[in-house]
Amino acid sequence: MIVAAAAAVTVAAVTASTAERPPLPLRPDGYGVAQPTPPDLVDRRLPTRDILPPPADGRFASTVGPVPDDVLARSTWKPECPVQPADLRYVTVAFHGFDGAPHTGELIVAARVADDVAAAFGDLYEAGFPIEEMRVVEPDELTAPPTGDDNNTTAFVCRPATGLTRWSAHALGLAVDVNPFQNPYSKGDLVLPELASAYLDRDRGLPGMIVDGGPVVAAFERIGWKWGGRWKSPVDRHHFSQTGT
Repeated sequence: MIVAAAAAVTVAAVTASTAERPPLPLRPDGYGVAQPTPPDLVDRRLPTRDILPPPADGRFASTVGPVPDDVLARSTWKPECPVQPADLRYVTVAFHGFDGAPHTGELIVAARVADDVAAAFGDLYEAGFPIEEMRVVEPDELTAPPTGDDNNTTAFVCRPATGLTRWSAHALGLAVDVNPFQNPYSKGDLVLPELASAYLDRDRGLPGMIVDGGPVVAAFERIGWKWGGRWKSPVDRHHFSQTGT
């Protein structure tokens, strides 16, 4: 388990492709109200923002270990969170970007599910399923406009469930969101990310979309997790969790 070298690389260490990604507009009005998807994002395939070195030989690789102090410091964990750092694990996994190249991402998950989550992403790698980016969520992102500027595949986020006061399964490290822009959350007029309204049409079959019976659902079902895309209201198309919430 090679954690020390990975932990030394922070989000600040990004590739030159980051500068090439244009910023998305801030929401013009109410939180979560669906906005028209900009034409250049109707088929969103932006470059991956690398924070870790890619797998050396192009084959799937993963690591599981304690959460390094510097990673914990840039995460959303705080003392009032419902899980302690000792019960979390830092996981790195290889994934395919929309450029077709292999990349390495990072997640924080509950210790008891870490190996299973790594195995699920191994299945996605073998299936060639594309992911835009995968990195630990930082505190300032919790209050950022929900436009969809970060199409981040992530796990642990210390926050309440959307629209509720109870802790989210993400705050326990027991949930993963995959490509939220291509797979938006919706409840009535509420759409998150706001600019992903074009992806409410699930018949478009674009890369990065999660479909029932597809490789992402199969990978997480294999480890006993449930898919929010089967919920009636809200429909959380990017969300997988062990608890089903």
